[in-house]
Amino acid sequence: MLIVADENIPLLDEFFAGFGEIRRYPGRSIDTAAVRDANVLLVRSVTRVDAALLEGSKVAFVGTCTIGTDHLDLDYFDAAGIHWSSAPGCNARGVVDYVLGCVLALAERQNVDPALRCYGIVGAGQVGGRLLDVLRGLGWAVKVCDPPRAALEGGEFVGLEEILRDCDVISLHTPLAADTRHLIGARQLAALRPGTWLLNASRGAVVDNLALRQQLENGADLQVVLDVWEGEPQVDVALAGLCQIATPHIAGYSLDGKLRGTAQIYQAFCACMNQPATVQLEQLMPAPAQIELPLDKAVEPGSVLPLLCRAVYDPQRDDADFRRTLQGTPAQRGAAFDRLRKNYPVRREIEGLQVRLPGAPATLRSLVSALGARLISEADGAPQ
Repeated sequence: MLIVADENIPLLDEFFAGFGEIRRYPGRSIDTAAVRDANVLLVRSVTRVDAALLEGSKVAFVGTCTIGTDHLDLDYFDAAGIHWSSAPGCNARGVVDYVLGCVLALAERQNVDPALRCYGIVGAGQVGGRLLDVLRGLGWAVKVCDPPRAALEGGEFVGLEEILRDCDVISLHTPLAADTRHLIGARQLAALRPGTWLLNASRGAVVDNLALRQQLENGADLQVVLDVWEGEPQVDVALAGLCQIATPHIAGYSLDGKLRGTAQIYQAFCACMNQPATVQLEQLMPAPAQIELPLDKAVEPGSVLPLLCRAVYDPQRDDADFRRTLQGTPAQRGAAFDRLRKNYPVRREIEGLQVRLPGAPATLRSLVSALGARLISEADGAPQ
């Protein structure tokens, strides 16, 4: 069996070597010649997998180690009898950590309390749903727009117009589809409240990048965080320069998320092959570099969020690294975009933190739990 895979997928040998030969390629260079004799194709979001790539090949299984599937032609897979799987939720926590880090950075730059703003989440799937749980656990005001879930579940979902009208911070987590392309366009941007923070860590084309740049160039009172871009790996350099935080599609690039993505595809492939999944992620996941974070019971609640978030991640580092690549020719910039992603430094997740809070009041303990860190009991030192 021949397995063709994106070279940026971790633990390929550990999970898949027992099934056959593995050939690695840069994701953007996987072409018809690369897959002609392949039985299995494993990709990330940069590889478009459709009839043009696969017709005439032996590929019978396609796995993408990502949440999104907009780069896969699922209708073609169904028609051709090709099995496929994505990795829903694999990097959701990494994206939540990214959003929290960006909110912290913006709050500090503007000297405002993030707890006093109203948050709008557009798309409440794996990522948006987890962000919602964290923000509500913190006691922050949140509104949620998710038309598909609203149609199925009813409940407290609101329309996009209400999010645009009422929210100070808007975080986009919708998949890219025909009805979400340019979901935030010129009209929606014009409807935003003055001083709104707009964050997009979903897909670049969910926001009309040209319309956004024009709004910012015209002096719109808008603070923008973009991790995703139309036309990646090419980026609108002028738009990036107008963003408060700009990063190269790495919001979900925690080590934990990447490894979970590979593990989920391995499990799906084993099920497709009617083989037992004998390799377990727990055997391969490295321990967090910072296992325990002791906090004094007198710590101010407002300092707990930055302490925990920055114990694992600060997006301002990625912003600085990215801005240094926004020069040269388009080819050089595109290569630098991919290089930043390929050589991304190890980042862990807040959920891997263990926090010791001896004698702390219930409010502090609830705050730590809401962020997803694990409290260590005073009695035996075990996580609660």
